[in-house]
Amino acid sequence: METVTNPLAVVTGASSGIGYELARQFAAHGFDLITAAEDDALASAAATLITQGTRVEAIRTDLTTREGVETLHRAVTATRRPVAAAALNAGIGQGGAFLETDLADELEIIDLNITSTVHLAKRLLPGMVEDGEGRMLITSSIASTMPGSFQPVYNASKSFLQSFAQALQNELKDTGVTVTSLMPGPTETEFFERADMLDTKAGQADKDDPAQVAAQGFEAMMAGKDKVVAGSWKTKAQGLANRVLPDSVKAQAHRGMAEPGSGAEG
Repeated sequence: METVTNPLAVVTGASSGIGYELARQFAAHGFDLITAAEDDALASAAATLITQGTRVEAIRTDLTTREGVETLHRAVTATRRPVAAAALNAGIGQGGAFLETDLADELEIIDLNITSTVHLAKRLLPGMVEDGEGRMLITSSIASTMPGSFQPVYNASKSFLQSFAQALQNELKDTGVTVTSLMPGPTETEFFERADMLDTKAGQADKDDPAQVAAQGFEAMMAGKDKVVAGSWKTKAQGLANRVLPDSVKAQAHRGMAEPGSGAEG
């Protein structure tokens, strides 16, 4: 029987963007991978990761459903290997005025960003704690620090994740398991297209490199840090400013970036 010596990492939302770049970081640092996403691109992403010399099991599943999360967890359990690290990264957004967006779209944000993260953390953390070691990265956002005018449910979902991660950090502080919150700013991914925000200032502005965001997130996670505002100096400066600005000011600023049609102004 072949002896498996590489640590195992689980990465959700790994077909593209920050999730794919996080998977690349794990592969480059000698981890085997279980990756998950719901779209066709997952298979090609996994094939690329395999060329880095790592083992990859790609699980195509819909994490907005309870069964989808359980499908992923069953795949993890079937390996009979401890999970050394997990990047709970899967997430979606939706732009537009709350009174005009579809309820189904908003509930899908909650199902994926919040419910699936809580569900998967509930499944993975007990094993890590039992082993006395492990690293978990939860992708929050700089959006968690401000009211999200014209993205109200998305920003609120990231605020939930930020609070959730920080609470887990405290609960697990004596277990050998660490939880890190990854807080990127606007990043060059498919997010803005999928969220129907290409006509906004945020959608049209320069964005951070997902590879840079993932590298900073991976480093912070492996160091056991509680959080990292990842990306460019501009994003890091925004993170500092948001600590002191009133919510009303941040909400108005967010409106200027996220209101539909704002990209055509000025």
